[in-house]
Amino acid sequence: MRDTIFALSSGNPPAGVAIVRISGSGVRFGLETLVGQIPPARMATFCDIKDKNQLRLDRGLVLFFPAPHSFTGEDVAELHIHGSRASVAAVLMALTDLDGFRLAEPGEFTRQAFENGKLDLTEVEGLSDLIRAETESQRRQALLQADGVLRSLYEGWARRLTHARAMIEAELDFSDEDDIPGSVSDQIWKDMGLLLAEIRSHLECASAAEVVRDGYRIALIGPPNAGKSSLLNYLSKRDVAIVSDIPGTTRDVVEVRLDIAGYLVVLQDTAGLRESSDQIEIEGIRRSLIAAEDADLVLELHEFGVPGRVVPSGVNERIEIVTKVDCLDEPFTADDAAFGISTLTGAGIDKLLEAISERLENLAPSGEMGLPTRARHVDLLQDCVTAIEVAMKSAEAPIEVRSEYLRHAANSMGRITGMVDVEDLLGVVFSEFCVGK
Repeated sequence: MRDTIFALSSGNPPAGVAIVRISGSGVRFGLETLVGQIPPARMATFCDIKDKNQLRLDRGLVLFFPAPHSFTGEDVAELHIHGSRASVAAVLMALTDLDGFRLAEPGEFTRQAFENGKLDLTEVEGLSDLIRAETESQRRQALLQADGVLRSLYEGWARRLTHARAMIEAELDFSDEDDIPGSVSDQIWKDMGLLLAEIRSHLECASAAEVVRDGYRIALIGPPNAGKSSLLNYLSKRDVAIVSDIPGTTRDVVEVRLDIAGYLVVLQDTAGLRESSDQIEIEGIRRSLIAAEDADLVLELHEFGVPGRVVPSGVNERIEIVTKVDCLDEPFTADDAAFGISTLTGAGIDKLLEAISERLENLAPSGEMGLPTRARHVDLLQDCVTAIEVAMKSAEAPIEVRSEYLRHAANSMGRITGMVDVEDLLGVVFSEFCVGK
């Protein structure tokens, strides 16, 4: 029999309230031992909490969620106690003393929920992202995934693949039955073409989903003393990087994580680009160029009158920025390709942030739709696309071969959610064609 697991599910103490979660077949025994009763299902009950020797440890709210209507699909209980270290330690120790009870491993409650069919893999990943969300866009994307948007989408596609295979199998295995129309498999290729277009369109959103989840990378690039570190400190509202009049102060890439327009932005300060004989500075410059190549956006900084365009042409989008405009004798004017800013007065920075925000807001498609948020989603979807393409192009191949490619596509789709079930195929065949009546 599987152990009953428990763990502190709220934040680390001290806190106003601590929540200890318990899941498994021994939950009812644990409640009877520590609380003296099994509270009514899903109703908060105020109780004394005691150890197995009836020594009172604390008092608080107790909730009981009987299987299968719980997060894990098993009996679950929650003890809402005072959030002191001593109270939490005492309750955890009392649970440890019960036979068959042990501390849960990281993610084990969610693992039980997956194994009991309460969550699929995409919902598990969404829940993980939701817990770690730092920005509004991350929260929205993770919540959609945790609510099963991707699950519904991928399972719908998998059902279409299963239906296509079922039509082929029906023609192959039951062609002598009156209920099976001839050449029924020819009817499914039009839908496979539509499905292929839908998956390709979905994959086009992968880069946007990656940016939302992992952050939009902006590299500050330019010659020494161009104001890169000053801009980093200004935007992060703290002294992250050392600012000095001495050229070459920054030797390595310095990163800060910012929330701009509800999106996670990873802002990188880099070593100034110039000719140098200093081996450490040369290495810093090499890392600066790598950061520029990997960035989603490069902010190329230089002072007025100092030549810009020091970054190789192979980088992604860039914005040219003239810095220290407060030192100019006349107001700064520039064409659409340049911004003038001052970290001393704040001039021009709001305009720069607006330009960055516009780029961020144009990343994701509008509407409440799920996006492929993980590399494994993309890889498996691409496998699925390839298999469907081969099946559709192999018009001269035996129908069994084309069906095998569709089976591979369906398996790839099922591996995304973690719920591949070969019995689905038989269910479609017998439900639609009344075979063998």
